[in-house]
Amino acid sequence: MSTAQLTVTQAGPHVTFQDAGRFGKMRFGVPTSGPMDRASFAAAQAVLGNPDEAGAIEISPGGLTLACDAGEVSLAVAGGGFQVTLDGVRHGAWTVLTLRAGQVLTIRPGFWGCWTYLSFAGRLQVAPWLDSISTHGPTGLGGGLLTEGQAITLEETRVVAPRAIPLPLWARPLSEVPVVLGPQDRFFAPETIATFLGATYALSDAYDRMGVRLNGPALPPNAALDMPSEPIARGSVQVSGDAVPTVLLADHQSTGGYPKIATVLSTSLDSFVQLRSRQRLRFQAVSPAQAIALVRSRRLAMGRYLEALRPNPG
Repeated sequence: MSTAQLTVTQAGPHVTFQDAGRFGKMRFGVPTSGPMDRASFAAAQAVLGNPDEAGAIEISPGGLTLACDAGEVSLAVAGGGFQVTLDGVRHGAWTVLTLRAGQVLTIRPGFWGCWTYLSFAGRLQVAPWLDSISTHGPTGLGGGLLTEGQAITLEETRVVAPRAIPLPLWARPLSEVPVVLGPQDRFFAPETIATFLGATYALSDAYDRMGVRLNGPALPPNAALDMPSEPIARGSVQVSGDAVPTVLLADHQSTGGYPKIATVLSTSLDSFVQLRSRQRLRFQAVSPAQAIALVRSRRLAMGRYLEALRPNPG
């Protein structure tokens, strides 16, 4: 059985092991977690012919450096506009390369994007927690944060031909983010909703895998914040008691009692999370029917894209 041994020589904050997510546990208060940019994660797995749920490394702008101590393994990098250096040779993200013993792989942020994914043509040996290696950022439960000096073992490794991964249109950050109003838009005056949809917001530095607070006009509720806690969906735009909106992301809490003025479309979150702190955006309201049509269209296009990436069995 082919194996490869890697060592982490540098890892920035929020660099974690992730798989497709920890499903079916929200009713117990356990977030789904999984990749911030699910589309790029899926592309990194598909291009190597990996199972959809295979493990990978999610890399933040803090970057990652790996040294290969033994063996060889092909890898894919997809997501954002990161810079990849393999043994001194520079590449962009959206690429398939092979890492061999004695070589060093470095991944650093480029001109755009906030998250990228490193998948391997092999099986990561990472202990699962509740049937998943996805890391819950606030607690570190799951595969965990990568740390300097950490050893990584890959089994059943394969070597595949190098290739560029076509960059899909939806991989770029969105400056206009489609949302469906609600479910608690009734807590906000019509003029406050008009402000939410008409103003420009910027991502703040309060940004992690749980969510990101937005800088911009305040959105004060027009009623007492006495609603009971209820389940929360990824992409909810929650307004806290200080009237600041927060977009909830992969590690969001399972329930909450603050009103949600709107919800970002699930298929638009992948582009939204590629915005960096201080980048600007506007929200665009779409009807539930329009949202369903947009999500169906995107999923069909995504299915065709991933199928074209998968290696030919022949």
